[in-house]
Amino acid sequence: MTAYAIAKLQDAAPHPEVADYIERLPATFEPYGGRFLVHATPHEVKEGDWPGAVVMIGFPGIAEARAWWESPAYRELAPLRSRHIDGDIILVEGVPGDYVPTAAVRAIREAAAGGGA
Repeated sequence: MTAYAIAKLQDAAPHPEVADYIERLPATFEPYGGRFLVHATPHEVKEGDWPGAVVMIGFPGIAEARAWWESPAYRELAPLRSRHIDGDIILVEGVPGDYVPTAAVRAIREAAAGGGA
């Protein structure tokens, strides 16, 4: 099942190390079947506060996403970003194309009934 690396990165002053990071990044995820889905493109904030940039990389599965994150190539490269840009990064597994949220709804209803809400 497809998995994603999603980053919400704060705006930072331009720095040569960040340029090097961006330039070298695709080579780190290509061996794991990763590819950019979103890369700092403009986004519309509909609720909440989302300053900065969004980056999303798709992988064939969560194992590949984890292997990329833990790979020597990425671990060596990551400080070029983290020294200059603060942010939040997650790895998350997607849902199948035929996903229906029935189980999630059932769990919420059961929790609400048991909690007296």
